[in-house]
Amino acid sequence: MIQVGDTLPVTTLMEFIEVEGNGCSIGPNPVDVSKAAAGKTIALFALPGAFTPTCSAKHVPGYVENFDAFKAAGVDEIWCLSVNDAFVMGAWARDQKSDGKVRMLGDGSADFAKATGLTLDLTTRGMGLRSNRYSMLVKDGKVVALNIEGPGKFEVSDAATLLAQAKA
Repeated sequence: MIQVGDTLPVTTLMEFIEVEGNGCSIGPNPVDVSKAAAGKTIALFALPGAFTPTCSAKHVPGYVENFDAFKAAGVDEIWCLSVNDAFVMGAWARDQKSDGKVRMLGDGSADFAKATGLTLDLTTRGMGLRSNRYSMLVKDGKVVALNIEGPGKFEVSDAATLLAQAKA
């Protein structure tokens, strides 16, 4: 399992872009994790699934609402990862009004989740292999803080906890 001090795994996530710009075309675009995190401070949080109750009502909104505070604390970007495809993540981004604040990144085949060792098997609930709920502060590709939730919990991966760590 990934730990503080480790480097993010070499994987590719997918991001749905609705407006062309910054070298990105409309539609799903690959995001090379190593390149995208290089030289940046990233507030990264992951969750079991787009449009799920806790994720939609609490997890994403907290990061969207605290965007300015994260920026003031030196965070360059906020990433939300879920084992969903880029189209679902794009639709969820519209629903959550996260554009320009939180990058909604799809880990469609759970490659990132598997590489970090932070998977959650929800097969019995019809959702297959998913990502555990967690947050991490990443500086130049290295994990400097990691907050992993217990099963069914939402206590340590929230925006307030990670923001406090970014300010420290």
